[in-house]
Amino acid sequence: MTPFGARLRTLRAQRGVTLRDLAAALQVSPAYLSALEHGHRGGPSAGLVHQVNEFFGLIWDDAEELARLARLSHPRVTLDTAGLSPEATALANRLARDIRRLRPETIAALAAVLDRATAAAAAAAAPAASGSPLPPPPSPPE
Repeated sequence: MTPFGARLRTLRAQRGVTLRDLAAALQVSPAYLSALEHGHRGGPSAGLVHQVNEFFGLIWDDAEELARLARLSHPRVTLDTAGLSPEATALANRLARDIRRLRPETIAALAAVLDRATAAAAAAAAPAASGSPLPPPPSPPE
């Protein structure tokens, strides 16, 4: 199941909407929606996400969250490690090989590590990107 599929299923359950009823309202087949929910289809189009938002009356943060989940819902991921270090390529291959064996709490812990690392990298790049001068180097010891 994809993040988008899980959210869609939760929305349907909370509102008592069947797969068939939602499919009819969105003018897609129930089989297509089922495949989206189970991760057997690629991520939904922006247009379909918009239709789902309208159907369920999602606005602002909820609508943005559904769009974000849709962007993260491609069940067949390709990683391009060309030009990266051998360690990065090995990590990508290891993750591809072992992800099915990882427990949900391990996946959550790995995601948290990545979140912290990318936030730190973005913060470090922010002064250079904004044109702000970097702080002066420390004074030599006396």
